[in-house]
Amino acid sequence: MPEASHTSFQRSAGILLHPSSLPGPYGIGDLGQAAYQWLDFLKEADQKLWQVLPLGPTGYGDSPYQCFSAFAGNPYLISLDKLLDDRLLADVDIVYPDLSEDKVDFGAMIPWKLSLLESSFKRFSKASEALKEEFQQFCLEKASWLEHYALFMALKEYHGGVAWNAWPKAFRDRDETALTAWQVTHSQTIEKYKYYQWLFFRQWLELKAYAHSLDIQIIGDIPIFIAYDSADTWANPSLFYLDSKGNPTVVAGVPPDYFSATGQRWGNPLYRWERMQAQGFQWWIDRVTATYELVDIVRLDHFRGFEAYWEIPASEATAVKGRWLKGPGQALFDALRSAFGDKLAIIAEDLGVITPEVEALRDNNGFPGMKVLQFAFGSDASDPYLPHNYSPNSVVYSGTHDNDTSLGWYSQTPEVEKDFARRYLARDGSDIAWDLIRLAYASPAVFSIVPLQDVLRLDSSARMNTPGSAANNWSWRFRFEDIGYWLAPNLADITEVYGRSSKVLEVKDTAYRQSVLPEVLS
Repeated sequence: MPEASHTSFQRSAGILLHPSSLPGPYGIGDLGQAAYQWLDFLKEADQKLWQVLPLGPTGYGDSPYQCFSAFAGNPYLISLDKLLDDRLLADVDIVYPDLSEDKVDFGAMIPWKLSLLESSFKRFSKASEALKEEFQQFCLEKASWLEHYALFMALKEYHGGVAWNAWPKAFRDRDETALTAWQVTHSQTIEKYKYYQWLFFRQWLELKAYAHSLDIQIIGDIPIFIAYDSADTWANPSLFYLDSKGNPTVVAGVPPDYFSATGQRWGNPLYRWERMQAQGFQWWIDRVTATYELVDIVRLDHFRGFEAYWEIPASEATAVKGRWLKGPGQALFDALRSAFGDKLAIIAEDLGVITPEVEALRDNNGFPGMKVLQFAFGSDASDPYLPHNYSPNSVVYSGTHDNDTSLGWYSQTPEVEKDFARRYLARDGSDIAWDLIRLAYASPAVFSIVPLQDVLRLDSSARMNTPGSAANNWSWRFRFEDIGYWLAPNLADITEVYGRSSKVLEVKDTAYRQSVLPEVLS
């Protein structure tokens, strides 16, 4: 079958940056003024795409890929300045701690910010009737997931933050009588968690509307698996492989490979796909619906798991002992296509060892796959990650959130790969980050996405995540003074030159404009 393409995707470029990395004085990037200034920079640089990581409330390891809900938003991203503007917080409420502006110190930031959000919730009792009515309308519209989520978070707070399988049996097993009684006595705590979600959605949707006014689309992220300690698993135990006490019997991961002799044991609960299919995949339709409210295009993480996934007995400490099982395959995407039609805008994260069956699932649905330039120089001219081998229906990255920065990668990669990269690029490697950016923009791929760290030519100290490492992840932040005045014009220039701009390329009778100013090279 010939490869399909997503007809709504136009050749364009963008930058990968999670909102937590935005600048600001409150210990973590948020949805306030810096987010709008960031969008202004993207507009000036002629970038039409902003890619973010999952936006859910982070849990284990502060990872956006381990969230307490697949539907809720991250309250740590709520802008305190916007709460001040809306009189939902007062200056007197804020005692400024000594929080770093260069890294997110989650251990210090989280309790401080939650205390301020709680102060805002208390002030909300005196808010205008219009705001209260808006909040109540939000609760009604989101009730299908919000009720479970708010109750879950309130119970989690009450039980000292432990995972739900450690709660008393009545709460663990969702005994209706026990939960009804508890909700009556803890209604304010439950309402508080609904309030946080209202704040997040209110601020994010306002920011999204601003992005659209600048002709910028947002690419979001759906991890294939969800966290075990989440409202989704607790509220829907029949959709997962759990025992009578709520413990997983099998978990997700990937088998041993060249990079790991023991594979990767992720620990996420596995879906009972046959039950989901019997329900018309409604849980997935609801999940994708919720995500599309927040973003315009979805990157489906671990796409190969929809065709076949690695099942590991929960009793195993590593991923060595497991087995491949078939995923939902085309049936899931038929259900999603039926629900969303041509609005089903998906990028398939198809990195790693991919089988012909996975490629067929991707191509038959017209989903562009991912190409990462850091993977391109390890073999020869036939390497599928080299741009001359790309299909236009693909998305190219210099690196992702799981990669080192391009500068860090180049400093540590074997000399034989460096040599091939220099030969392929026809460059000496002295400005490898922008050499790869230019290569990505010049490629046939419909989208070109680069992390801001590469735009800023940063080394390994700016890495966002190191897979397999539990420490020092997800904490990188930038400052606007790091963005030199030349960066937006230079990005706009190569965006125009390589046909990723809405502007018509104008050949100008001027001296060649280098992408790197002399002062940067000095």
